Amino acid sequence: MAKAVLFDRTGGPEVLYVKDVEVGQPGPGEVRLEQKAVGLNYADTYFRSGIYPVPLPSGMGVEGAGVVTAVGDGVVNVKVGDRVTYTGFTNTLGAYSTERLVPAAALIAMPDQLDFETAACITMRGLTSAYLMRRIYDFKPGETILLHAAAGGVGLIVSQWAKLLGLTVIGTVSTDAKAEVARAHGCDHLINYSREEVAPAVRALTDGRGVDVVFDSVGKDTFMASLDSLRRRGLMVCVGTASGPIPPFDPHILARKGSLYLTRPALADYIADPAEKQALLAELFDHVSQGRIRIDIQKRYALEEAEQAHRDLESRKTVGASVFVL
Repeated sequence: MAKAVLFDRTGGPEVLYVKDVEVGQPGPGEVRLEQKAVGLNYADTYFRSGIYPVPLPSGMGVEGAGVVTAVGDGVVNVKVGDRVTYTGFTNTLGAYSTERLVPAAALIAMPDQLDFETAACITMRGLTSAYLMRRIYDFKPGETILLHAAAGGVGLIVSQWAKLLGLTVIGTVSTDAKAEVARAHGCDHLINYSREEVAPAVRALTDGRGVDVVFDSVGKDTFMASLDSLRRRGLMVCVGTASGPIPPFDPHILARKGSLYLTRPALADYIADPAEKQALLAELFDHVSQGRIRIDIQKRYALEEAEQAHRDLESRKTVGASVFVL
């Protein structure tokens, strides 16, 4: 029997529970995977709370890494014994488990030099960082970005990638300890939003001009400050809503604040094309394998600690990457 984290009603972390489950044999196009590590992502809380609705009862988590132990009919991209990682959306939901069935099409071959824990921490975060840095905007050396949640899992990868592209990174954090972590991963300037206002600080750091791009994963609490931090015709990238959904607003505000651009991208639309997904993965894995982007795993949990892991995540106690070790 395998162990899996499930939830049969939406709500807070307390709705999560561990149960013994029968995995069974893979059907056509499926594989059975013995999981070694599972990623913990803020998006997981959206499924649990109902922001991302799914049929209940449901498994939890969309990212993991492990070894293929059986393949179903028609599977040609992987074989028994392969080391693989994966991420997705509802098609891979159920990652919080020791063993599971997963669509073979979602699987990604792991480079030999990549360990399971790192793979489980970077497949979603890394691909997200990859499309943000390589597809959203045509960055030029010398440009400046504002990066909210700079000490988070995506933030630490984005800041390192930004430095590889010759960018100046202004990061926001909630504590001095997080500021030290973000600075060690490439942030040039840190704004502690618990004691200073973001937009005025950004204007001071950019001689009044504002930044070229804002990456905002916080949402409701930072939306207006993010707009006020942009240069004329700058780009606002909404990549998450950790503080809650952005309230409805009059689009004319974008004109009043400098003919700003606004986008709300989703990872699924940047990896839907297999060729584009592979190109992003190749660049990501190369940077990590060669040490140009380092992944520091700050917290490891057992599956039985899923409730606490979600509490830590939502209270912003986590820094960098966190992982379930199986």
